[in-house]
Amino acid sequence: MQISQTGPSVSMRYLSIILLLWAGLFLVTETSGCYRASVRQSIRQATRGVRQPTRILADYQPWFGYPEHINVGYSTQDPAVLHKQIQKAKQMGIYGFAVDWYGERQPFEDRSYALLEQVARDDHFHVCLMYDETEEDNGHATDETLEAFEKAYRDYIGPDAPARQAYVTYDGHPIIFVFPKRGNTDWDRVRQAVQQWVNPPILLYKDDPPPQYEKDFDGYYAWVHPDQAWDPKGGDWGKQYLEHFYVGMKEHPGKIIVGAAWPGFNDSKASWSLNRHIDRRCGQTFEDTLRIFHQYDSEHPIPFLLIATWNDYEEGTQIENGVSDCPAGEKTQVAQRQ
Repeated sequence: MQISQTGPSVSMRYLSIILLLWAGLFLVTETSGCYRASVRQSIRQATRGVRQPTRILADYQPWFGYPEHINVGYSTQDPAVLHKQIQKAKQMGIYGFAVDWYGERQPFEDRSYALLEQVARDDHFHVCLMYDETEEDNGHATDETLEAFEKAYRDYIGPDAPARQAYVTYDGHPIIFVFPKRGNTDWDRVRQAVQQWVNPPILLYKDDPPPQYEKDFDGYYAWVHPDQAWDPKGGDWGKQYLEHFYVGMKEHPGKIIVGAAWPGFNDSKASWSLNRHIDRRCGQTFEDTLRIFHQYDSEHPIPFLLIATWNDYEEGTQIENGVSDCPAGEKTQVAQRQ
């Protein structure tokens, strides 16, 4: 599927970059109550007065309230909670949530997404799916993906979906992020199936897909990743990885690129913990990942920025409660030591 790509003038893109940079600088300086005010004000400036700006998405975890996950003080199946989260995200200038989703393999998460899409429709917000491929190479990955995408079209994306107005689109086509695991999905078969939709979706793969499936994907997105192996001290925040991602994307003309920014990483609270860590450095990590995005966005306009994440407390990437892990005033001291 060929997706036309139009964008604002160079001057307007430059203005967008400057405003986004201000957003990043403000965003990483505050925590707690001051954090909320500064985030809402600064990210809002990233989109105000700019024609066709980069749209900011935040990855969303829909499983809180389910006993197998940690207690974060709320349930993602509480409409009042979803409404408050959406209002906060909108005030920050976030366009939509990309929601981790497994189809019918995880009924709790599916129900959470259905509720979130309904609330998003009512609140004039946006959501889309990030489909997690099956963990197991069980020979059923392709069938499970086909079933999941059929459900997504029927219940959330297609013309009969009750809250389809909230779904994120690009050039009129719904976007679906794909988070690969080890399922060996036959994406040729999946692409052939979804091409039958009224509006075939834009499929976005993490980093590069296997070469034989490159034609099946319309674009790629970056994700939280260190440069090499995970640094026990958390000092490797992914600079070379991001630079390699953006430079490598130049070799894929016509593909949609989704940039990424993250505040840090710490999976110590997760039941699947592998003791992986990226230090938040009092907000400097978020600022640095955002700075690299600005650098490459200025050269080749990028339509989406994906923040990883809104609320993944188990892997320590959440921005819902702030991007810094230090008391106010310590950021300057940390930067001077580095």
